[in-house]
Amino acid sequence: MNQLSRSRRSFLKTSVALAAVGPVANGVAQAESDAPPLIAYVGTFSSPLQDVLPTQVDLPPGNGRGIHLFQVDRRTGELTEIGTQRMGTSPSCLAVNAAGTRLYSANETDRVGEGKEGSVSTFSIDRSSGKLTLMGTVRSGGAGPTYISIHPSGRFVLVANYFGGSVAVLPVAADGRLGEPVHVKQDAGTIGPTQATNAPAGSFAISGHDRTHAHMIQSDPSGKYVLHADLGLDKIFVWKFDEQTGALTPNDPAAISLPPGDGPRHFHFHPNGRWFYSIQEEGSTIVLFDYDADAGRLAARQTVSTLPPEFVGSNFCSEILVSDDGRFVYAGNRLHDSVGVFAVGDDGELTFVGEEWTRGNYPRSFSFDPTGQFFYCLNQRADHIAIFNVNRKTGELQFTGHYAAVGNPSHMVFLDLAAPR
Repeated sequence: MNQLSRSRRSFLKTSVALAAVGPVANGVAQAESDAPPLIAYVGTFSSPLQDVLPTQVDLPPGNGRGIHLFQVDRRTGELTEIGTQRMGTSPSCLAVNAAGTRLYSANETDRVGEGKEGSVSTFSIDRSSGKLTLMGTVRSGGAGPTYISIHPSGRFVLVANYFGGSVAVLPVAADGRLGEPVHVKQDAGTIGPTQATNAPAGSFAISGHDRTHAHMIQSDPSGKYVLHADLGLDKIFVWKFDEQTGALTPNDPAAISLPPGDGPRHFHFHPNGRWFYSIQEEGSTIVLFDYDADAGRLAARQTVSTLPPEFVGSNFCSEILVSDDGRFVYAGNRLHDSVGVFAVGDDGELTFVGEEWTRGNYPRSFSFDPTGQFFYCLNQRADHIAIFNVNRKTGELQFTGHYAAVGNPSHMVFLDLAAPR
């Protein structure tokens, strides 16, 4: 029996065991209740997409209500809902600034102007409660913004527009509001094949090889370069970044290619800044790249499957995260509904550790809490978040028995109100 099957069968046993754990001492519980809260914000798909492409296989029904706010139990990881910022525009990706005073949301279903662009909203954060107040909304520079990140300078927000196949740079004003895009780059090139080079046997995992699809954008740790993945082109682009103007200039080389049809989706830098891991949505692989931070160049060194060797059929990869200590990499599998766990060797290469059932359908993304003790899996079609303990020695995940109900959860970020600003 494989590890995923064992984890499914041990679900009830684990839940009963965890439920039997006694309460903590009154003094500890009181100290916990007196501490400023740890807040989690969850972005959702909150309205149906009426005019999506035929290849949009993960179309959500729009069960979310906007941005859902939770208080996190620091001892157990359990989530208690404390409010909702109601939005009908699918705020599917979120980012909080370094000061913890502003939250930004990419609104994937907005249709703004003649170009039917998406939008990005700015919220102020009440530092006593975590409550959000809308400050303003601007266009995203393309249709269907699916990812946003904040440049390390704090002066710009970076946006990847999935349906528009473009990336944009939005300036951050002194009060934290976003301005209109100052730079927009439209992806262009030859679309990859619908059959992924590394897909499992019998796969019908075809999601984005019909046009350009910018799926993620993020700066490197230094802020000198910005990288973005285009799933339809099977490329990761590298841009030189001007911290004064926000201008994006093609690096040399301007992009690196992944195997045809594999579809790069998300990526994550190792804490050392020298290793870069990319997950391919349709190929179900992780590729390790060496990253030259001075030149902004990527060089592929290892490719591993996110799935067990006996797997056949369709799977769509989703999220990839490196643990904060750099010892483990976690890879999301949709349809297989698992998280693959990989140990990071001294040279950055990955070794399969095991897999954990996500306790729900279609894990779109996952996040660690600020301590790295808890792992939150957002199961899009199951309309919930499943919460796991993280074994920091082995990297393995153990289900806590806790769920949180959220319609079509997409992305999750944390804000520790006890942390100094």
